[in-house]
Amino acid sequence: MKRSIAETILGAIVIIAAGLFLTYSMKNADIGSSNGYMVTANFSNIGGLKIGDDVQISGVKIGSIIDIELMPEIYLAKVSMGIRNQYKIPTDTAALISSEGLMGGLNMSLEPGADEEFIEDGGAIQYTQAPQNLEQLLGQFIFSMQDDKEE
Repeated sequence: MKRSIAETILGAIVIIAAGLFLTYSMKNADIGSSNGYMVTANFSNIGGLKIGDDVQISGVKIGSIIDIELMPEIYLAKVSMGIRNQYKIPTDTAALISSEGLMGGLNMSLEPGADEEFIEDGGAIQYTQAPQNLEQLLGQFIFSMQDDKEE
């Protein structure tokens, strides 16, 4: 009988700990929070950007990527972002896909403009810049070095 009580108490502790971890992860991952508005932006190339990546201003997370789809009539990638309500984005904001570091990982970086009007729910960011392709940049650098040696 003593053994079954100890097992029951241990089981209850494990279930409580699992519940605490679940609550903590949901709180920090912003899962289920719908208190925000949606903004879209069109890009010629999104690199490795994916759903769930951060949307940042000055390195501070203000939202996340909700959806990515190809617009077949214009062959651009439409990126939908969920922005928290406390952050208002001016209409002349620029959206750039930037790298988190040398090891990879991308995020959406917004550079707010100076306009006094703000993008409404369902609005679009007009100014966008696709990510820089490191392989293309290295190739251009190597070929420019070879051209210098030939002269």
